[in-house]
Amino acid sequence: MTWTDVRADHPFGIATLPYGVFGTPDDPRPRTGVAIGDRILDLTAATRQLAPDLVAVVAGPSLDALLAAGPAQWASLRATVTGWLTDPAWRGVLGPHLVPAAQARMHLPFTVADYVDFYASEHHATNLGRMLRPGQEPLTPNWRHLPIGYHGRAGTVVVSGTEVTRPHGQRRSPDGVISFGPAQRLDIEAELGFVVGPGSPLGQPVSMAEFDQHVLGVCLVNDWSARDIQAWEYVPLGPFLGKSFATSISPWVVPLAALGAARVRPPERAVPLLPYLDDTASPPWGFDIHLEISLNGHPVSHPEFAGMYWTGAQMLAHLTANGASLRTGDLFASGTVSGERPEQRGSLIELSWGGQEPLKLPDGSTRTFLEDGDEVVITATAPGPGGATIGFGEVRGRIRAAVD
Repeated sequence: MTWTDVRADHPFGIATLPYGVFGTPDDPRPRTGVAIGDRILDLTAATRQLAPDLVAVVAGPSLDALLAAGPAQWASLRATVTGWLTDPAWRGVLGPHLVPAAQARMHLPFTVADYVDFYASEHHATNLGRMLRPGQEPLTPNWRHLPIGYHGRAGTVVVSGTEVTRPHGQRRSPDGVISFGPAQRLDIEAELGFVVGPGSPLGQPVSMAEFDQHVLGVCLVNDWSARDIQAWEYVPLGPFLGKSFATSISPWVVPLAALGAARVRPPERAVPLLPYLDDTASPPWGFDIHLEISLNGHPVSHPEFAGMYWTGAQMLAHLTANGASLRTGDLFASGTVSGERPEQRGSLIELSWGGQEPLKLPDGSTRTFLEDGDEVVITATAPGPGGATIGFGEVRGRIRAAVD
């Protein structure tokens, strides 16, 4: 337990300890912090006073130094912080470094180097296949053999709370008219993001066994999607303007070390996998994570990450299988998390079935896709040790009208 008086079931309890970057009204400088309950421990100040050997690990206006430090330093910092927050002897010393989270302004937690988005949910891929290719096999022939992905735009990854401007792009109407204007089918994608620490040399693949040597932890992702722009542009090369205008991430990075009790086997694979992706004899890297999507304050879906066909370890192995190098701050996301039931779908195109089945909201309004002023909030929890709850915070975004 912790002397900070955090209740046992708080999602940011002693078992979670996520890292973020924050500033306060009296000291707006971005600096590293760790969340404990409804407060943030200023790690920059605490290490300077109590742990000089860890000062460099949490230095700077981002988590970049922590990411680059690697697994040994990650373990040392987590053990040190856990000891501080569980030993009452540190109350008097650390108390002044605890900041109410409500007073903090959260920043983008790390410098995003490269961004890759995957397509790892069989249920999501199947739903889209049925909508886009009715009467045909919904999954493409390669889907069960490799985790499909695409390279996104790192420069448009933004922190939770940043407004998202409705994008412009080309569209093709059902009768074949080509036009340019604001997206009419603006959507969300509820995802889990994996944050890379130490890089890797060009030409040297990273194996699944090295996953936790390169990935510090995870964050929540909303990969906003303009479905009408995407539908016209993506053949034959894939997503471009329909996806690159904004990707929102939560401000907190939850360490893999906090997710030991949440690790589960992924679903049984339908076809044998090639050796570099075959994880049948490896430790499981699926996660029992429960997501919730709210639209204008109303929960509309509860996706389950445990059902994802491809794991983060497999995504990383495939991402580097051709010798592509990793860089500190790389972000790769799971793709939409969707379950087998309608109430577990992780995007509006699925929840409204391509616009044919509008969602009904408590105020009497309906939605197929997002309207200006709509606010989407994605949260998540996972089981922790001894019945604890591991929280991920939230990723929040409001739609702003297109700029003329």
